[in-house]
Amino acid sequence: MSLYAAIDLHSNNGVLSIIDGNDRVQYERRLPNELPLVLGALEPFRGQLSAIAVESTYNWYWLVDGLMDHGYNARLVNTAAVPQYDGLKHGNDHTDARHLAHLLRLGILPEGFIYPREQRGVRDLLRRRFHLVHQAVSLAHAMQAAWSRRCGHGISMNALRQITDEAIGESFADPMERVAVLTQLKVWRVIEQQVEQVEKWVLDEIKPSPILKALRTTPGIGVVLGSTILLETGPIDRFAEVGDYASYCRMVDSKRMSNGKKKGSGNAKCGNGYLCWAFIEAANYAIRYSEEVRRWHDRKASRKLKVVAIKATAHKLARSSYYLMRDGGEFDVKRAFG
Repeated sequence: MSLYAAIDLHSNNGVLSIIDGNDRVQYERRLPNELPLVLGALEPFRGQLSAIAVESTYNWYWLVDGLMDHGYNARLVNTAAVPQYDGLKHGNDHTDARHLAHLLRLGILPEGFIYPREQRGVRDLLRRRFHLVHQAVSLAHAMQAAWSRRCGHGISMNALRQITDEAIGESFADPMERVAVLTQLKVWRVIEQQVEQVEKWVLDEIKPSPILKALRTTPGIGVVLGSTILLETGPIDRFAEVGDYASYCRMVDSKRMSNGKKKGSGNAKCGNGYLCWAFIEAANYAIRYSEEVRRWHDRKASRKLKVVAIKATAHKLARSSYYLMRDGGEFDVKRAFG
């Protein structure tokens, strides 16, 4: 008789539920996040277990990798797509784990992609770069705002990079304001140095490939953004159509229509936020460096908000990148923005 297991994983524990083909619970217990204990609980059922579903939002590496290393068929649950069972009057972690095992038994469990572990390190390092860049931009904007308040005029990023402590002392007479700006400046410089170091590590690690070369023919996509797009996408054949990829990149409107009218919206954050950011960054660079892309963007911006025009440009780049990663070749600006 086949058995079906599911683990509702939390930060320090997880609920393991094992059911049979008739949804009868064979084992159910809350276990601490220790791989030997989880493996010990599963061992009596090893020969009958068809698969093990793991539901987790961020801390699944240790468990999924450990289960696969010990020969189990581990499945990662797509948490954003799991249908909830509304018939329950009371729900908890045990009923959630049981529900996941039930969906697994029926063959309708929404599954997430288990990213190859040998590439996770570089991908996650680029994600750390993403957060560092956001922190650096936030600090730079804070210093520019302080400069405008005190001096009556703004300061460019290039001027901010070259400014000295003495110049800040001359511009900010109040000692508290001066200390605040100097503190932000020192932290900002450290973050900028770390971003450069991370980029160096990534470039040393990433091997040139035909797919990356094809992506880099797109205006606005350099080696860092191209590597981010390539690593966050994973195997391109997991997306059946270009629309599926555009949706995964968060380039598709989240709305529900009926008879031509909007009746609601779905989960706008369903998809990969890092890919969304990468293509928006690429769109901003493409507008700067490609005349054809800029003209298309300006026509869109004349009728829509600028943020909508940028997102539409990023959508175009995401769709073209799908074909470049799938088929290779070079970016054709007339075909994409003609």
